[in-house]
Amino acid sequence: MLFDPSLYDLIDLTMSYYVGMPGYAEEQERTVKHDGWNAKQLHLYSHAGTHMDAPYHFGVSSETIDELPPSNFFSEAWVVHVPIIVDQQLIDHTTVLPISDHIKPGQSLLIRTDWSEFVGTPKYRNQLPRISVSLARWCVEKEVKVLGVEPPSVADVNNLEEVTEVHQILLGGKVTIVEGLTNLDCITSSKVTLIALPLKIENGDGAPARVFALQERQL
Repeated sequence: MLFDPSLYDLIDLTMSYYVGMPGYAEEQERTVKHDGWNAKQLHLYSHAGTHMDAPYHFGVSSETIDELPPSNFFSEAWVVHVPIIVDQQLIDHTTVLPISDHIKPGQSLLIRTDWSEFVGTPKYRNQLPRISVSLARWCVEKEVKVLGVEPPSVADVNNLEEVTEVHQILLGGKVTIVEGLTNLDCITSSKVTLIALPLKIENGDGAPARVFALQERQL
């Protein structure tokens, strides 16, 4: 059966890379005027912007980003809106209770916090809402395929013990992590089709990813 794009709204959940973004820089390498074409030299941290983590990132296995099966990159995804009341808010398993009886193994979870509005500020990285250990274990128990979040990390990047524990639970439980999402506020359905395509970097601990949501149009 052919895919009919007219039946869906395509929502881009990917941040653009720009000069000044932490972990990204560029240099003009060629120009049309002098060389006949435009080209840039890109310098990119593997976990900058919208990106996917590999199990190798936190040492739970030797599986690198190029070894992840392509089936990880496509799934149905539930969208849960979590209003953020305080900085560094802990998001626990009670947040997902409304979908707990509905989510099926192999489906994914997108947590909307609207945190992407703080991109470019110190708050974005240093006061981010965090996935709790209980929610991480819930994702493993439910066999969630992808956990997608708006902050640059699922846990406090300034707390090595916490960020290690949460990543190891998820990655060790075969939950693929996608961080740095944006435009989740454009999704109006409770469930979408998620497409998250990382760059295929040999031996990569993670990679930038282009991420989309396909939302069925109401006819």
